[in-house]
Amino acid sequence: MSDQSFESVVYDDKTVKKFLIATVIWGFVGMLVGVILAAELANWRVNLGLEWITFGRLRPLHTNAIIFAFVGNGIFAGVYHSLQRLTKARMFSDLLSSIHFWGWQLIIVGAALTLPFGLTQSKEYAELIWPLDVAVVLIWVVFAVNFFGTLYFRREKHIYVAIWFYIATILTVAMLYIVNNLAFPVSLMESYPVFAGVQDALVQWWYGHNAVAFFLTTPILGLMYYYVPKAINRPVYSYRLSIIHFWSLIFIYIWAGPHHLLNTSLPDWAQTLGVIFSVMLWAPSWGGMINGLLTMRGAWTKVRKDPVLRLFATAITFYGMSTFEGPLLSIKWFNALGHYTDWIIGHVHGGGIGWNYMFLAAMALYLVPRLWNTSLHSVKLANAQFWTATIGLLLYYVSMNTAGITQGLMWRAFNEKGNLTYPNFVETVDTIVPMYWVRLIGGILVLSSMVIMMINLYLTVKAAPKEQKEVEYKVPKATWKKSSENKDEGHRRLEGLTFTFSILALLSVLIGSLVEILPAVLSTSYIHKDYTVDPYTPLELAGRDIYVREGCYTCHSQMIRQLPQDVVRYGKVSEASEYIYDRPFQWGSKRTGPDLHRVGGKYPDYWHYRHMLDPRETSPGSIMPPYGWLFKKKLDTAILPQKLKVMKALGAPYSEDEIKFASQNAQEQAEKIVAGLESAGVKKSMANKQIIALIAYLQRLGKRNEVAHDEKNVSEH
Repeated sequence: MSDQSFESVVYDDKTVKKFLIATVIWGFVGMLVGVILAAELANWRVNLGLEWITFGRLRPLHTNAIIFAFVGNGIFAGVYHSLQRLTKARMFSDLLSSIHFWGWQLIIVGAALTLPFGLTQSKEYAELIWPLDVAVVLIWVVFAVNFFGTLYFRREKHIYVAIWFYIATILTVAMLYIVNNLAFPVSLMESYPVFAGVQDALVQWWYGHNAVAFFLTTPILGLMYYYVPKAINRPVYSYRLSIIHFWSLIFIYIWAGPHHLLNTSLPDWAQTLGVIFSVMLWAPSWGGMINGLLTMRGAWTKVRKDPVLRLFATAITFYGMSTFEGPLLSIKWFNALGHYTDWIIGHVHGGGIGWNYMFLAAMALYLVPRLWNTSLHSVKLANAQFWTATIGLLLYYVSMNTAGITQGLMWRAFNEKGNLTYPNFVETVDTIVPMYWVRLIGGILVLSSMVIMMINLYLTVKAAPKEQKEVEYKVPKATWKKSSENKDEGHRRLEGLTFTFSILALLSVLIGSLVEILPAVLSTSYIHKDYTVDPYTPLELAGRDIYVREGCYTCHSQMIRQLPQDVVRYGKVSEASEYIYDRPFQWGSKRTGPDLHRVGGKYPDYWHYRHMLDPRETSPGSIMPPYGWLFKKKLDTAILPQKLKVMKALGAPYSEDEIKFASQNAQEQAEKIVAGLESAGVKKSMANKQIIALIAYLQRLGKRNEVAHDEKNVSEH
């Protein structure tokens, strides 16, 4: 080809470098917070009596830091680097790239400044307050425009398999994030979700499971299809398998969310769909793993010696392990044993550390020397990082799986008389505390491996040439754009039609979403009418918001499942209509403490008062921290009329007088509670403290008004 058939392009690697640096920094921060959380569970004293570092406050910070800060920045670094080379074009807009980078970092800082201080929506992986949600959507749009603009001006006709996964990620995450975070603002920092109760739970786990699917999986798979062949210098094992892997994965994955809600008051048909499609996920997931591992076939000697390839191989292997265990845990028998236990924590970290961290570490070790035009400072340090991370992960994974299976078996154990063998919940906690110490050691090792990588990469960059010149690449001109002739057939033809490809990818995820979500949102046939539920009083609503603020859902569930052990231990099975005023729902996903749905009236007010002041006084052996600040902080009653007004707009039957006199009514109820505590030495001045509102909420849980059958028949006629 003549020189006239080529043109020069300079790729924007400065943005890639910035995202890589951010990846390493936020990865360290996220893992450090994780180690602190592990220490708090091993010994409650690590909470230090400080409200902003309790497990309930820090756990959302940890998950957001790992998912959106660490993995998010890693994804963006890999996408920006690979996309330019796959399209033979510079990113569409340097300005948009800069806005994307700095906007994303500001969102992360915003999360760090809000979550520890109790400013949260308390929905897993979606805890950010509504202004930050708006910012996330805006920055995601900036990323999407930059991405699709680059595709439009590409010089390469066909989009490579990695780009397919990037497209699915961008479109699906946008859909998931917007729908799940639909909310009605109460103030600058607070809001109530549009969906309530069972509907909120379904929408949340449609989002929550697919945040794992389309933020922690599909983009990393796209990076796998680019960086593994590059690192080993050979093409991907099977082009046809990659086609099957992509389309089957994005179509099936979106249906699997309800497996997080098995044996609950979610309609049975939705649970069944979740199980069926979760089990079906085995095939496409393992297809991707096989494609990745077999790309390395015949080069295992090289893999054993090269720390980058070893990390890639380990990551793909853990991807396969996690995508085997996930469908396994979606089968009802295994779910009944493992749900709410530490087995799920082990499963999540098997994917988070084994798949995401190992892969991004390999990508960083591969990219940094090339971007800074130097060589890796130390292969020995890279090997030390690998072994430290691997040993740490194995300790973490094995300890949590062991703890989880132990919990599940103890919870369901009955003696020969038909009674619970371990009726005291704390017995199960005490049994697994040694495993929490093993988990802590494993977490410290993983964090140490991150520190080793930071040192290695820092010294690599430090040794690089001081002047980093931008490299000009000669790339073929996009002459195919001028030709209307297209001889490609089948999927190859589709790869040249990015708009059509994107629409088909969007339709693939929309089908399952609409089939699952719309019937549950539009129909109320599963809401029984054998009883009525009153909306929360102003004081109870204020107490519920304190419960949300403290992240109590991270350790306590509010869902008594359709399982014998749950019914015997906690009471009546929870039903859908009991949650119609719950915004957000608080079913939780982990029982470090007992379920609370029927706790209302189970203990006197003074028990709750003492329990929050010193949990071990009422529950010897508890690992819950004390909540002393609730006894000092005043309750803000001025905002209650606005809260009731928003709740009424969302469907709660509050009268105008109830809204108008919300503050006074809350004060009156608080004074009644304190009057009942005076005999135990509680002063009247406590009536305006937050602990009283929390007690009011806890005493309300599980209470409902039974409807007599004759009254029901009259009302129906």
